[in-house]
Amino acid sequence: MAAKEEFLEDFQAGRYEAGYSYEYFVPNTIDRNWAWKDPHLNSLLESASLRLGELNAYAHLTPNVLLFTLLYVTSEAVVSSRIEGTATTFDEAFLPFEEIQPERRDDWTEVQNYIAALTDAISELKTLPISSRLLRQTHKRLMEGARGENKSPGEFRRSQNWIGGAGPSDAAFVPPAHHLVPELMSDLEKFLNNSTFGLPGLIKVGMAHYQFETIHPFLDGNGRTGRLLIALFLAAENILELPLLHVSTYFEKDRYLYYQQLTRTREENDMIGWLKYFLKGVEQAARRSRDSLTAIIELKAGLEREINESYGRRLAPAATLLNKLFEQPVFSRHDAKVWTGLSDKAANELVNLFVKDGIVREITGNPRNQIFSFERLLRIFS
Repeated sequence: MAAKEEFLEDFQAGRYEAGYSYEYFVPNTIDRNWAWKDPHLNSLLESASLRLGELNAYAHLTPNVLLFTLLYVTSEAVVSSRIEGTATTFDEAFLPFEEIQPERRDDWTEVQNYIAALTDAISELKTLPISSRLLRQTHKRLMEGARGENKSPGEFRRSQNWIGGAGPSDAAFVPPAHHLVPELMSDLEKFLNNSTFGLPGLIKVGMAHYQFETIHPFLDGNGRTGRLLIALFLAAENILELPLLHVSTYFEKDRYLYYQQLTRTREENDMIGWLKYFLKGVEQAARRSRDSLTAIIELKAGLEREINESYGRRLAPAATLLNKLFEQPVFSRHDAKVWTGLSDKAANELVNLFVKDGIVREITGNPRNQIFSFERLLRIFS
């Protein structure tokens, strides 16, 4: 017998239960047959789906699109981590550890972990569904060697956590008690993998992100893991075949509004409002990704024309170096030598030509151990 439809207009977020000297919020389960009556939600869903479809199609038509994927993953990693208070910039994310100022190395590590966690998790989707197991595994990679590595990475929490304040008694939000987490995450896992109700993927992942942030299943790193969940679901459902969407930029643009929308959903049962906010973000992020991909393609085509016209016998290594810059836009002279297979002298001359022609710029000001930046590409993501 088919499960009865439940309307999002009647959504009940959950209830408060008493802790020792505080109340914690217990979300209701969400693995249900959801429907809605609001026509505006339909139009936002259609618009977001259309933009993602355009981005998918555009990516298919883009030669060497895999070349650019790391740029998008890195951008998402930088912005998602910035929401949690890190200060690593997009160009710094491409620098080696030893080039990062000591006081910024923890931030840099968190960004690198995010890149690795997302890349590894998308690869794992070939053999694993989105599940508590995959999320724990991803969380462990996210926290490895970073701040919070002593807070049970890869394990659901076994104690109370909270958001804001010195403790749960004066916190802005207190998630459910730890003994409720396994059951709530089991329901979330079923919801993510339930295909019987035919719920559109973007509605499902919007609700799942809200639910994950409300459960807050880990002691630390929940925000970043919850945003990783969005990318993983889009990949798992083939809604977006490559991780070219950086929706964290939309959340980070007005962090207060992002947190306010989550809070309003809990306090006013306004799941419709949260989904409208979320779908607008997906639509904007997809449009921005398409536009940036267009700008990258135009930049690459223009520089390839310049190199073809003026680099003569250096054409082949120059084309190789240019291609690598679209993967790693901050580099050293040694990097250029390794990428091109040239001698020290020939690689240095080629880098100097790129500087002379305004393709890259030296950013340290030092005569030794120089670092170069492909700023025209970096500006597209800034």
